[in-house]
Amino acid sequence: MPGSRLDADHPENGVLIPCRNTHGTGKSFTGAHMICRLLLDGKRVGVTANSHKVIRNLIDKAVEVALAARQAVKAGHRCSDKGSETDHVRVYPDNPKAIAAIGSGDIAILGGTSFFWARENVLNSVDVLFVDEAAQMSLANVLAVSQASPQVILLGDPQQLDQPMHGSHPDGIGVSALHHVLAGGQTISPDQGLFLEETWRMHPAISAFNSELFYDAKLHAMAKCARQNVSSSGVFFGTGLRYVPVSHTGNQSSSIEEAEAVARIVTSLMSSGTQWTDRDGKTKALELSDIVIIAPYNAQVFEIQQRIPGAHVGTVDKFQGQEAAIAIYSLATSSHADAPRGMEFLYSANRLNVAISRAKCLAVMVASPAIFEAECKTPRQMQLANAFCRYLELAQTITL
Repeated sequence: MPGSRLDADHPENGVLIPCRNTHGTGKSFTGAHMICRLLLDGKRVGVTANSHKVIRNLIDKAVEVALAARQAVKAGHRCSDKGSETDHVRVYPDNPKAIAAIGSGDIAILGGTSFFWARENVLNSVDVLFVDEAAQMSLANVLAVSQASPQVILLGDPQQLDQPMHGSHPDGIGVSALHHVLAGGQTISPDQGLFLEETWRMHPAISAFNSELFYDAKLHAMAKCARQNVSSSGVFFGTGLRYVPVSHTGNQSSSIEEAEAVARIVTSLMSSGTQWTDRDGKTKALELSDIVIIAPYNAQVFEIQQRIPGAHVGTVDKFQGQEAAIAIYSLATSSHADAPRGMEFLYSANRLNVAISRAKCLAVMVASPAIFEAECKTPRQMQLANAFCRYLELAQTITL
């Protein structure tokens, strides 16, 4: 199955098209338009993912696109939350009713988790099955749900966060479906699927870093993103990457020193007449909601929240898919030797990729200088540390 391509004009010719989502490239937009085109062709469409929230997001986007085009659309969601039902999306609290609805034509789109689509009685119940955030669904699960449709479309980005949970599988099966298709590569090849190469979020000065380190230098910002900018009478202005060194020792999952530095950064931004310009050229005063603050550990999130009430603070996992004018990333750990979950977690390329790419204008890393002096003992550790060293090379250092 992996490696085949779905022809956009003749969808019956293929079984799989991984549609790679990079940062702000419009993966949901593209997926929604694909669904609407399939509906126009009389196809029945299934949607699955690891969570009902992700499933519903894609369904709602497809309904929005269809309504904007004055296209008739009838959708359903197999879940227990009847309160989420709308005029355009029916909720089915049990399997038989959901199966009957898609089988009878009462609805043309049906969403459900892998537990639903892997059931024997949904065999070939839809013509095309979309797997959203496929980098977070194991190959084993994708193979299980694939029996529901002769064609499967994978949407996602293996360079962002991996599967939130891992089961016990034979070697090679525990990886995500997209990781399996890429076979170690950073981007999808043209004969396997579609790489969305244009970001609608990041300023070119930020996307250049992510593109070089994580996307084979194929990702670029749309022209309008170059308009994005931060103006301020303080030290944080302009666009691109910034590094704020904060010396500390012995810290593992939290750093009071970094939390206080982050608070000073936010105070400086909010008291310096800071404004930011979006990609449409509109300039507005910077508000606290225009800043996201990210940390690898919950303990550091707590330290920062105590000092900046009302700020958007969370772990990398919480902010995947979100964006802001300015993103601040506090690493908390004093050195590679202090990392409580090891180098693989603290120096994770995927986590760094997600954290930095939340920013539209400015990405600010707050970290101990020792983080960039890791003692690497394996090629893998060298690869992990390399992304951080490259960030330091490209970033402007600001001392508070």
